[in-house]
Amino acid sequence: MTKIVFFRSGGVFYGFEEQGHTGYGEAGEDILCAAISSMTMLLINTIEVAYASRVDYSIEEGDTRIRVCSKAALPEFESDDYKRYAVSGIMMGYYCQLSDMLEEYGDYLDVTVQDKPYEA
Repeated sequence: MTKIVFFRSGGVFYGFEEQGHTGYGEAGEDILCAAISSMTMLLINTIEVAYASRVDYSIEEGDTRIRVCSKAALPEFESDDYKRYAVSGIMMGYYCQLSDMLEEYGDYLDVTVQDKPYEA
């Protein structure tokens, strides 16, 4: 099972941590794992390139753990409203997409939200 915990501060999504393999298919052929990985990289690249904002991330393949956070989603770190809304919006969109996927893949995914201040 892949567990994904989203981080939220003041109602604003600013990051998440993913851990574990879904177990939906064989390693290297698991379409659910591939979908999650693709969406995660799309989010990272969009924040870095399209929104020209910093995104901190780490990928630990041995532990199957990915952590992604962006200060640009939070008003205490980013004064540009458009950039802040864009970054927090894509984080929220990812949360919504994964939450929708629970209906079909609930045996392979666990999606939760943790309210906590930003940590580097």
